[in-house]
Amino acid sequence: MAATCCNFTQPSSAFSKLHDHIQLQRYFTKCQQRSTCSVVKVFFHRRYGGRLEVEQYQHVLCARGVELSPSVIGDSGDETEEDISKETLIWRAIKLPIYSVALIPLTVGSAAAYLQTGIFSARCYFVLLASSVLVITWLNLSNDVYDFDTGVDKNKKESVVNLVGSRKGTFIAAYLCLALGFVGLAWTAVAEKNIRSMLFLVCAIICGYIYQCPPFRLSYQGLGEPLCFAAFGPFATSAFYLLHGSASVMNRVPLSGTVLSASILVGLTTSLILFCSHFHQVEGDKEVGKMSPLVRLGTEKGAEVVKGAVLMLYALLAAFGLSKALPLTCIFLCALTLPMGNLVVRFVEENHKDKNKIFMAKYFCVRLHALFGVALALGLVLARKTTFTPWPILS
Repeated sequence: MAATCCNFTQPSSAFSKLHDHIQLQRYFTKCQQRSTCSVVKVFFHRRYGGRLEVEQYQHVLCARGVELSPSVIGDSGDETEEDISKETLIWRAIKLPIYSVALIPLTVGSAAAYLQTGIFSARCYFVLLASSVLVITWLNLSNDVYDFDTGVDKNKKESVVNLVGSRKGTFIAAYLCLALGFVGLAWTAVAEKNIRSMLFLVCAIICGYIYQCPPFRLSYQGLGEPLCFAAFGPFATSAFYLLHGSASVMNRVPLSGTVLSASILVGLTTSLILFCSHFHQVEGDKEVGKMSPLVRLGTEKGAEVVKGAVLMLYALLAAFGLSKALPLTCIFLCALTLPMGNLVVRFVEENHKDKNKIFMAKYFCVRLHALFGVALALGLVLARKTTFTPWPILS
């Protein structure tokens, strides 16, 4: 008698499940005559949600009268990680969804500038977007390089250094991206005659450097989230606000309470991504002395922090709306993202102890970050057609 144990790592449609079941039954028809007990693993690769996932079906074939061994099933989890496809590892290494952290500060800053001046420059927007993507690429690649040096990524198969097999090549590529990105940002600042904005961007890049690069490596002291908040929130969002629009207008208009309020919300959602990205690597961080907040708190208290951060996000949104720092259009549209915020909280609470599932927490946070940021930017643009006036004007 053959027994089948199926572990679905991602949800699929009824038709897809039926198709896979038929394939498995055909396989067992050929194998059910075996007299010895064996473990057979079949991997189906499928596109799901824009990401190549691996669905593993573990089949335990036993001779008639032999019971299924719990230890056989229990040992399968370790091998799953070893058998992840190269395509999946490459997808994880690219971290494409994470690049929303380049898009959202720019989009919100541009929308705030449009609210203030009624000016939008597509050329400026796309030059800044390309430059920001290059800077984020530097952050990702250099992070892999320095984590490789400290041993954090020694067992991380999706590390770029481990995939390409060259620490030096990854290092050179990282700083080449930084140089090109910085040139793009500096060129835009000079073209717009707004050097003050460049000071904000330099501060943002410095935050990224001291976060992960020697001799600072402040992320190892648990300061990554505050640095992330400052870099992508007040510094980057305010810089893009100053850069985007007419230089003659923006140079005369200091930062408003509206763009500062919006930048705080952007910084909070970005920091949440970083915080949740460490849930599945707490043990590895602890081994090399990387004292991230989750290493200090543990995953259970970390789940409570995530819940508190999401509650704070929407509480601040309401406070900024009541104080008229943000227009009502922003409050209404951002409130529509509440289900996504609730999903982040529930997912972390239910899976914070499961390494295989909690890996996805950062991607749920990326979705919240993107949806909330787009809603915030759209609210600022729509407020241009109302009587809303940004307050107060800060010198």
